Amino acid sequence: MSEDYRPSKSKYYWGIAKEVASRGTCLSVLGGAVIVKDDQIIATGYVGAPRGTMDCFQRGVCMRRQLNIPSGQRYEICRSVHAEQNALINAARAGVSVLGATVYLYFVKRQPNGGVKFVNAQPCFMCKKMLINSGVKFFVGNKEDGELAVFDVEEWAREWKERDMLDDEYVYDNKYTKEEIDAAKKFEK
Repeated sequence: MSEDYRPSKSKYYWGIAKEVASRGTCLSVLGGAVIVKDDQIIATGYVGAPRGTMDCFQRGVCMRRQLNIPSGQRYEICRSVHAEQNALINAARAGVSVLGATVYLYFVKRQPNGGVKFVNAQPCFMCKKMLINSGVKFFVGNKEDGELAVFDVEEWAREWKERDMLDDEYVYDNKYTKEEIDAAKKFEK
């Protein structure tokens, strides 16, 4: 049976992550994560502000942009919680183990024309450490061409044991162009 008729399980779960991303409240990116264990969705999460707090859309401004913080730096300043983090938190809130699970991440940048642009969906160092410590087995994210990339989370830990984590070849690197920054500003009040 061809994938045109029925998507692979990876594309199916990643497609659900795309839908989850639509709830995101970041002015610059859309990100959604789905955690799957034993072929069942056990948790989801999107890029968004902590529960019960004001997000960037409600505030009408991105604090990181106001402070001129480059993309990929000073995550503690961001109002949003990353999609993977929110999915792990939601699993914990429900008392569900993620040991041996797979995380699917849909991640794109908002564009000036209102569309989106695929980037290499790599977890930041904070998310990578959480995924390793949580016992997640695989990470599936999109590449710049929209295809999926699969990573063995245990391999990340083995690599970091041999080399410093700063030598990691798969690093979240989401540099924004001036046009992309301006596009995100159109949401600001």
